Amino acid sequence: MVGCKRLLLSDVHPDSNQGPGQFVPDMGIGMKAPSIPGARWEAFQQLMMRWPAGLRHGLTLALLAGMMGLGTWVVYVTGGTRYAYPYLMLVPVLMGAAFYGIRGALASAALAGGLMAAMPMDVVAEQPQSSLNWLIRLGLYLVIGGVAGSLFSLLNRMHLHSERMARIDPRTGLANQVALEEALAQLLAQRWPQHEFGLILVRITDISDVLEALGPEAADLLALATAQRLQYEDSAIVDVFRFSNAELFLLVEKVDESGIRRIADRLTEVGEENLLIQGVPLRVQLALGSRLRDAADVRPESLILDCRIAMLAAIEKHRSHCHFSPELTQHKLETVKLISKVRRDLDRGKFELHFQPKLRLSDGRVSGCEGLIRWRDESGALIPPGMFMPKVENTTLIEPVTRFVAERACQFASTHTGFVSINLSVRNLQDEHLLDAMKALVESYAIEPARLEVEITESALMSDMVAARKALERLRCFGVKVSIDDFGTGFSSFEYLQHLPITGLKIDRAFVKGIGDDPRAKRLLACLIDVGHTLDLEVTAEGVETLEQHWALCQLGCDQAQGFVYAKALPPGEYTAWHDQHRSDQWA
Repeated sequence: MVGCKRLLLSDVHPDSNQGPGQFVPDMGIGMKAPSIPGARWEAFQQLMMRWPAGLRHGLTLALLAGMMGLGTWVVYVTGGTRYAYPYLMLVPVLMGAAFYGIRGALASAALAGGLMAAMPMDVVAEQPQSSLNWLIRLGLYLVIGGVAGSLFSLLNRMHLHSERMARIDPRTGLANQVALEEALAQLLAQRWPQHEFGLILVRITDISDVLEALGPEAADLLALATAQRLQYEDSAIVDVFRFSNAELFLLVEKVDESGIRRIADRLTEVGEENLLIQGVPLRVQLALGSRLRDAADVRPESLILDCRIAMLAAIEKHRSHCHFSPELTQHKLETVKLISKVRRDLDRGKFELHFQPKLRLSDGRVSGCEGLIRWRDESGALIPPGMFMPKVENTTLIEPVTRFVAERACQFASTHTGFVSINLSVRNLQDEHLLDAMKALVESYAIEPARLEVEITESALMSDMVAARKALERLRCFGVKVSIDDFGTGFSSFEYLQHLPITGLKIDRAFVKGIGDDPRAKRLLACLIDVGHTLDLEVTAEGVETLEQHWALCQLGCDQAQGFVYAKALPPGEYTAWHDQHRSDQWA
């Protein structure tokens, strides 16, 4: 395979004249183009690289011979060597130095000196020049040519060295992004499907933990050790490239989709094996995205981007590997468009907060409500939060969206009785400015802090328990209530229930759905309610859709309930009208 040899630090030597990845075109045996900077020269180099080596060699010799002949002719027609024109012969001498190095310079100087030796001092008078005259001139040509050849050779070696260093990661010796793009460009120039290959992007998702615990040097060693282990797992893997601190690209050849999936599965298993880094055994978590070349591929950048899209899809779906398909690109495009619309419509006031009532089951009265965000599109139809919030939560837009929800919830609480609950995400718990803003909102609307409740999912708590506990303690110190949302669907660790400063549990609708006709579901729900009461927590059941479910929850001693059987999420005006018409005795 052309152009896919891994570049190591040991491959780079300042005295070497040729090596992998060099840009300096080979003009022929022993010939190198002058190392002259500039975009035009680089473009010319790339053009010449497309010509056969023999053609380049012949054209260069023809150019030098032509310059020699032109110089000789100029000296002759201007009257001979008695004038300054013989110094024009230094031009082909310097060109020989540029293209052939010191050997080319000395050969050109000797030829120029020989041509000038046969030239009369005065052509008209037919006066020959003395031997001393042409020997001194020959010596001058040789000295200038030798010095120039040495300088050009040195510059050429320095250029080659810098070109090679630009193609390796200096901390690991692995080939880098530049080398990957060049290798892909060479492979894409070959005919498909005779030269079929694939690309696998490997992200070490937990390398940040190594950085924090052992430092950047250990992270580099981990990346190198991972690359070496991955490369030797399958003969189809022909090279490894380091793209960033946490990302490696694997170039594989002669594989189909099933083959690349098999390799990815094996690589995932390899990541689970211990690597000894600085005396510490480490196991890495890998996320992989893969892509096969097809007939339409012409740009390396598109292959790299598609691998990244597939890898990010694997992370989003909590999978170890995802193979690229065009649907992933469409999904990403739709996500980008959606996020752009959210940003725009948030500024335009297209978002609303609707309120779903919560009933106290002991007497059937309304105890409060949950504020649920809604998005009104151009046609006036409402877009439910499940269509956009999961994507918003993974962006910085979650902060202004949550601020909007908190502000509208506090505004509503200032004009209505009962409490209002809102949802916080993982990002929200890590945002100290948002927590301060919530406190300021409660104070500005002059409501009791306990009338605002935040609901947090188990997964959000467990993703970063330390940060979550710190955030919840701040909220509780201020007086805001905290409830665990979707209880029972996540980790359900009694340890965090015992130690986190929470005030309530909201049982997920999945446990409520089957209590009417499944005795085991009813017993399980009773256990969850008992857990909450044992810890002095207020228990709320969501997703109540039938009267049978309502009366079963009353029988089990659940504190609160919400669901469509009572009311859907309503705009503020409709909620007020519903609240005024509500009869508590109907539900007690």
